[in-house]
Amino acid sequence: MDLRALWFMLLGVLLAGYAVLDGFDLGVGILHLGARDDRERRIFLNSIGPLWDGNEVWLVTFGGALFAAFPEAYATAFSAFYLAFMLLLFALIFRAVSLEFRGKRDSAAWRGFWDASFFGASLAAALLFGVAVGDSMLGIPIGADHEFAGTFFGLLRPYALLVGALNVSLLALHGSLYLQLKTEGELQERLRRWSWQAFGVFLTLYLATTLVTLARVPRALVNFERMPWLWAVVAASVLALANIPRSLHLRRPGWAFLSSAAAIASLVALFGAALYPNLIVSSLDPAWSLTVANAASSQKTLGIMALIAALGLPFVLSYTAVIYWVFRGKVELGKLSY
Repeated sequence: MDLRALWFMLLGVLLAGYAVLDGFDLGVGILHLGARDDRERRIFLNSIGPLWDGNEVWLVTFGGALFAAFPEAYATAFSAFYLAFMLLLFALIFRAVSLEFRGKRDSAAWRGFWDASFFGASLAAALLFGVAVGDSMLGIPIGADHEFAGTFFGLLRPYALLVGALNVSLLALHGSLYLQLKTEGELQERLRRWSWQAFGVFLTLYLATTLVTLARVPRALVNFERMPWLWAVVAASVLALANIPRSLHLRRPGWAFLSSAAAIASLVALFGAALYPNLIVSSLDPAWSLTVANAASSQKTLGIMALIAALGLPFVLSYTAVIYWVFRGKVELGKLSY
């Protein structure tokens, strides 16, 4: 297989892993202010407490792999999204600080401030990720020198904001399904109702985004004409989404959560299929786009990276599986809990 295509797919795997794993803890943050009292908010925080930082390793690995495999695309992405990346970094750091600081004082005002910070940072991160996907689909003003020729506010286009809202609703749904696995009793029942509401909002935005994408980004279907087997990914995505309300109706939150994870992974795959072979599309001239051909490192570099990935990925997957097995089950609050 072409090593450039292999690394395009491996980047997709890393991005999907991050979206699925960190997606639910961002979703928990988006839902955080819906908890009725301090005990429920502590349950929310402790449901992700042992996991959230390990989930972000996937994003760090994605950034490192992009830098090594496609350095020119990495440089152009930072020139285009520099302020957005700084805002994202600030949001992710503020989430972590909120988690750690909230329980340091037994004061309603203190805890209320960090609760609002945790919610705002989670919402901002989810929105920024979605806006970046929307801008990537539309293309951004990249010149012949592969330098960004636009502004930060020029990236906040209606379509990009629509995709941002879609991402917020999807992660809120994903987070509510995860919380059902970690709670019980009246709180779990209330979370089940939230899942239905989140699914309704997500489905509305999903249909709207699909229609707008078909109208605004016709090149998104080019690869589907060349490689008809990609329609199987579309079918898998639709089936995964359809199984969420079915599982909720049957009161099987585990299946609903797995379906939500599969839907997120399939949507990342469809995003990659719509982009390939482009990494960053130029809205000024398609010939100035960065592709897997003109932005890749040497074949030798990609080969060495593939060897390292083959050796390291099993350890990452094993570590992740062990962590999730150790911290399985319902949340129980104790003295050392958040």
